[in-house]
Amino acid sequence: MRSPPAAPRPQHAAAYQRVPRPVAAMAKDFPDGHRIPVARHARGQLVYGVTGVMTVTTPHGTWVVPPQRAVWVPPRTDHASRMSGKVAMRTLYLRADVARRLPAQCCVVSVSPLLRELILAATRMPVLYDRRGRDARVIALILDELQASADLPLHLPRPRDRRLARVCDALLAAPADTRSLAAWASAAGASARTLARLFQRETGMSFATWRQQARLLESLRRLAAGDSVTAVALDCGYRSPSAFAAMFRRALGVAPTAYFGAPG
Repeated sequence: MRSPPAAPRPQHAAAYQRVPRPVAAMAKDFPDGHRIPVARHARGQLVYGVTGVMTVTTPHGTWVVPPQRAVWVPPRTDHASRMSGKVAMRTLYLRADVARRLPAQCCVVSVSPLLRELILAATRMPVLYDRRGRDARVIALILDELQASADLPLHLPRPRDRRLARVCDALLAAPADTRSLAAWASAAGASARTLARLFQRETGMSFATWRQQARLLESLRRLAAGDSVTAVALDCGYRSPSAFAAMFRRALGVAPTAYFGAPG
């Protein structure tokens, strides 16, 4: 006699916040362009996309999550998400006492092949998994792997100063804009020296580094959506695809065509 089919997993984050287990796993797919409004959860959240790119925004900055990466969102952190490309999101919700083993701030972490398979296995387990059997060992290994995962440079700090925020918002809206720091300072009603000082104080980056990081993150979203490397390079302010590819390789260690298998 066949066993009855397993009950479908809940599709809402609220259903996982009081699960009597240290880790609860949710699987949910989203179309290109889908947005999740600002939310805050009692549990910490590891956001991983098997496919596509997710952009996670908090009051402190923006994190871009391409495949083979995940973003860690600590408990009770306001965050919103945007999908680029078709996203197969696999989320782990970590109880607050377990979440204390991980960083107190948002960060992007590397997802090794082993961690990827463990996350997928967790989403196939019963929500109320056996705390003494194989499933519990999978969860324990996930936590070990998370603690060993490297923090990756896919973060764009968000400034608080209103003058600087206006400049940053304009750069995000038009990543191909090549105006100098002095030109931006004039538009913001500040001196170039003041604006340079604000960039360092508010973001920990120079103007040039922040703009390059903004272009890198925008390029990841565009490549995930299927745009060509040439179009992304020009739209993000690079004079040629080769100049863009050189920046991309320096930042992420591989060429853009290798990172996503994007068309040339």
